[in-house]
Amino acid sequence: MKHRGPVYFLGLVNVFLGWLLLGLHPAVAQTPLPSPPPDSLRELSQERHPPPLAPVVAPTDTLVRVGACPMRRVRIVAILFVGNNRTRERTLRAELNFHEGDSLTVADLPARLEVNRRRLFNLQLFHAVLAQASCGGTGQLTVLFSVQERWYILPTPILSLSEDFNVWRTRPDRWHRIDYGLHLVDTNFRGRAEQLTANIQLGFNRKYELFYEAPGFGRRRRVGLGLGISYYQSRNLDYNIIGDRRLSLPSAEEDAFPIQRFYLTGGLRLRHTVQLSSAFDVSYHREQVSPLILGLNPDYLLGFQQRQYLEASFITTNNQRNTFAYPLTGQFMSGGLTFRQFVGSPDRSPAYATLRGRYSRYLSLGHQFYYALGLAAQTRLFAARLAEVDARSLGYDALVRGYDFYIVEGRSYGVVQQGLSWRAWAPPPLRIPFVNNPKINTLPLAIYLNAFADAGLTGGGVGLPARPSNQLPGQLQASVGAGVHFVTYYDRVFCLELIRTLTVYPNLGFFFRSTFPI
Repeated sequence: MKHRGPVYFLGLVNVFLGWLLLGLHPAVAQTPLPSPPPDSLRELSQERHPPPLAPVVAPTDTLVRVGACPMRRVRIVAILFVGNNRTRERTLRAELNFHEGDSLTVADLPARLEVNRRRLFNLQLFHAVLAQASCGGTGQLTVLFSVQERWYILPTPILSLSEDFNVWRTRPDRWHRIDYGLHLVDTNFRGRAEQLTANIQLGFNRKYELFYEAPGFGRRRRVGLGLGISYYQSRNLDYNIIGDRRLSLPSAEEDAFPIQRFYLTGGLRLRHTVQLSSAFDVSYHREQVSPLILGLNPDYLLGFQQRQYLEASFITTNNQRNTFAYPLTGQFMSGGLTFRQFVGSPDRSPAYATLRGRYSRYLSLGHQFYYALGLAAQTRLFAARLAEVDARSLGYDALVRGYDFYIVEGRSYGVVQQGLSWRAWAPPPLRIPFVNNPKINTLPLAIYLNAFADAGLTGGGVGLPARPSNQLPGQLQASVGAGVHFVTYYDRVFCLELIRTLTVYPNLGFFFRSTFPI
C-alpha cells in the first residue's frame, strides 16, 4: 500500500520543500509516490498564503533553485504548484516536459527546470514563476513551482488615438480622430488560459467585437479553438497613396461611413506547448466603401463599392525566446500561407495567396549587452492585378523604422532589422503604498539603451496604374537610430527612439512605440 508523509506549509518555499522531504519515513521514501491530485496545493495555499513573488521583467533566467543532490540521477516523485488560485493545475502540467516517475540527470536539472519555468512564465498568466527542487539525499526528487498570478479580468476604458501615434500627430484633424469605449478581456477564462475579449468602441472608429481563444482542451491541451466576430466603421479612410503617403479625406464624412468592414472567423489551434503551435482559420469578410471613395479612387476595391470573400489561413509558430514581451535570448520562427477567394465577379477580383515568413535571433553578449536580428518577408501569388488596399506592403506590420509616415505598394517585400541593447538600470521592484493586492501593488522596471539599423525593399508590380509621385516602390529603405526602452509588468514595453532615415526621404525624427520592435 502506498503512503504519503505529512506536509506542512511553513511560508517560505524552500523551508516547505525541506519539511516535506524530512517528514517522509525512510522506509516510505523508497516507495514511489502517486501523482498528486489536480490542484493539490490549492487548498493549502489558500489556508496559509505564501509570500507573494515580486513581478519579473527581462531577463528572467535566475529563478531556479536546486537543493543538494549527491547522486548522479534522481527520480521525480512529486510535482507541486502553489499560488495558482485561479489557474487550473492541469493547464500548467500540460506545459511541462517531465512528469512524476521520470528519471533525470542531476547535472542537467537546473537547465531542465529553467526550460519549464520559462514555459509557465510565457503563458503570460503570472507576474513571476519560481522553480525549486530538492532530493533530500534519497534520490527522490520533489519539484515545486511557485507562481504569482496576474489580474486576469481587465475592463479598460477606451480613450485612444485612431491610428499609430507617429501618423496621428501629423493629421490636421487629429483631435477628431479619437476613439472611446470599453475593452473587456479575461486572459485566463475558466482558469484554463483561454482568452475572452469584447470591444465596444465609439468615436472616430466604431468597432463591435467578440473573440474567444482556447489554446487547447483536454489533459494534454493539444487541440484548441478560435472564434470571432467583428464589425467596423470609420468616418475617414486612407483611400490612396500619393507621394508615398496616406491620402485621406480632408474632413470626415458626416452622413456616411467611408469604410465598413464585417468578418466572421473560426478555426482550430494545434498546440504542442506554449512555444510551438499552429493555427488554421476560415473566415468570411464583407467590405464596403462610400460612393465618395469609389469616385475618388475606383482602384481601391477594383471598381467595386462592396466586395465579399472567403479566406483560409494556416500559420505555424516556434517561439523559443526567453520572454515573449521583451526577448533577450533565444529565437523566433513563424510562417504562414493565406488564400483569398472573392465571391462574385472573380474575373474582376481574382483569387490570390499570400506567403509570409519571419525569423528572429537574440543573443547575450555579456556585461548586460544583448544583440537582436530580425528578418521578415512576404509575397503575393497568382493574381496579376490587386486592389489598391491589398497592394500595400511596407508601412504597416512590416516597417523600416523611421519610415512610419510612408506606405509602399508592392507584391513582395523583405526587411532586416538589427539592434544592440544594454541593460542600463533595473532597480528593485517599487512597492505601491496603500495597495494590498500583490497582483498590482509591485511595479517592476527595467531600462535598456538601444542602437539599431534597419533596411527594407519592395518588388513586383501589382497591376495598377503607376503613380510617378510614389518613389519608394523598388527602392531601398535604410535607417539608423538610438532609443530608450522601458519594460514593466503586464508585458508592457515603451520605446522612445531618435531615427535617421538614409535613403529616398532622408530625415531625422522622434518616434514612440509600445511594442518591442524586433
